[in-house]
Amino acid sequence: MTAAGGILARIETAAGPQGLILRGAFHCAPDDEVPSLPDGRESRTLVLLGNHGDGFWPRFQAAPEARDGRPDPLNRWSERVIGALAQEAGGLALFPFGGPPYRPFLRWAQRAEAVAPSPLGMLIHPDYGLWHAYRGAIALPEVLELPVHDDRPSPCESCAGRPCLSACPVGAFTAAGYEVTACAEHVAAPAGADCLDLGCRARRACPVGRAYRYPAAQMRLHMEAFVNARRP
Repeated sequence: MTAAGGILARIETAAGPQGLILRGAFHCAPDDEVPSLPDGRESRTLVLLGNHGDGFWPRFQAAPEARDGRPDPLNRWSERVIGALAQEAGGLALFPFGGPPYRPFLRWAQRAEAVAPSPLGMLIHPDYGLWHAYRGAIALPEVLELPVHDDRPSPCESCAGRPCLSACPVGAFTAAGYEVTACAEHVAAPAGADCLDLGCRARRACPVGRAYRYPAAQMRLHMEAFVNARRP
């Protein structure tokens, strides 16, 4: 087993100036569906990278992808930045976009750190609430010694009122699941300007991690991408 200090510390140090943080890691098992490296070596450790709050936002805004007018600027920025980190670490960069098929990032995230599905479907973190994301991962051929796993319970377990479920203007979150079409149509309409400009009302209603809430410009980028992906 390789000590975590060297490789993980180098990835963390290189990711920091880009506003990205380590979002946990785990040792790969066959049913994790982590692909092998291009040279045929098996992936032994998967390291997740992402953000909480607006950590990466100023870096992204200053990047060429944010200003070139081409589609999917944040995804292209993530590919460039995390791709370079993976190359430096001798690993393979993997991303939650670019499918179908899509990589099982939600399952990977729950293997890597203390996140769990919220009533909205998004993963909730005990500190960051719903204001965090996974921008990519790096598969490594080494079996790294990992930090102690954070196994705190989901904050939803102790949330009696669950205000997230009653905040949606069109009732898109129900016991039967998430009504994606109703949500997207509302956000795209004039009546949904509040959700488009400031982010999902249900998400904003969650009391956990409010200090990490995304700024309006960052939230609008995500909401526009959500609506555009569902246009005919």
